[in-house]
Amino acid sequence: MYINRLTDTEQNRSHEANTVATCSETDTAKLVERVAFGDHEAFGEIYSIYLDRIYRYILYQVGERMTAEDLTQEVFLKAWRAIGSYKGQGREFSTWLYRIAHNHVIDSLRARRPSLSLEAEEDEGLQISTDSGDPQQELERSRARKEVLELVSCLPVQQRQMIALRFSDGLDNGEIERITGKSQGAIRVMQMRALATLQKRLVEEGRQ
Repeated sequence: MYINRLTDTEQNRSHEANTVATCSETDTAKLVERVAFGDHEAFGEIYSIYLDRIYRYILYQVGERMTAEDLTQEVFLKAWRAIGSYKGQGREFSTWLYRIAHNHVIDSLRARRPSLSLEAEEDEGLQISTDSGDPQQELERSRARKEVLELVSCLPVQQRQMIALRFSDGLDNGEIERITGKSQGAIRVMQMRALATLQKRLVEEGRQ
């Protein structure tokens, strides 16, 4: 059931990612050019487009909402400072931004040993969005997200990253390769090992 939730999430995030690409990637070059000339409003547009995706990616890895929020802000600050050097480099802006997030999270996790634990505050795990037309459905989704975070937190850092990119953000392995610098073969192996670990844990806990 929980593995199915991951695949369901992947499909939803993939749809969101395609929507973002359609709405923003064609205009990103113009926004980046405006930002390079000091246009704060243009960077605000970029921030609005990518905030949720970058935050989810980081949250999957650190497991703590407040820590994820802090790291997300730091990622966008780094992007703001470095955006003048972005010239496409044969990849989309989203890949460049994810690469910054990827490296920043790795540096943060290395500096925060032992591994960060999941936040205990129940209200943070069960927030209800006012945008949902069905509060009960949103409550169930919030519980499912918390359960998935608890499961993913048991994985090694690299496997956690692969699960976050694939299932939280719906990225294909080609884009994950460009973000992480790992081959698609290695990515598939880590994804399979991660899913096998999660499946084993579910069986041991009697949740499947």
